[in-house]
Amino acid sequence: MAFSYARTIHFPDTDAAGVVFFARYLSICHEAYEEALAAAGIPLATFFADHGVVIPIAKSEASYLRPLLCGDKIRVDLTATRLTENSFALDYVLWKTGTADKRAAVARTEHVCISSTTRERQPLPPAISAWLETQ
Repeated sequence: MAFSYARTIHFPDTDAAGVVFFARYLSICHEAYEEALAAAGIPLATFFADHGVVIPIAKSEASYLRPLLCGDKIRVDLTATRLTENSFALDYVLWKTGTADKRAAVARTEHVCISSTTRERQPLPPAISAWLETQ
């Protein structure tokens, strides 16, 4: 089941040409990820703190399908998928909303759980595993 996050494109999201700067798409996706975790009851203050494991992004990719401008209303649909016992992927579709929703971008990030000291792979924390089971 996809999680949806709505937001407005703001001036700082854009570049000198007046369109969303390419790197901001991934920042917007990360906002949706944080909101999905919070909606699932995972406290962000403790999730992003170091408790012996960290879950960095190991891979990211994005395709930009149409420009987004300051003031545009968008929706980000996020779908999470477990890959292994210590990794998962997040697939995003960014929609320009209005009279007819149009896909503006698609992105994917892959996350891997590692020890914060040894950097060796670790099983995903129980809260993340439970979240992935509901997706």
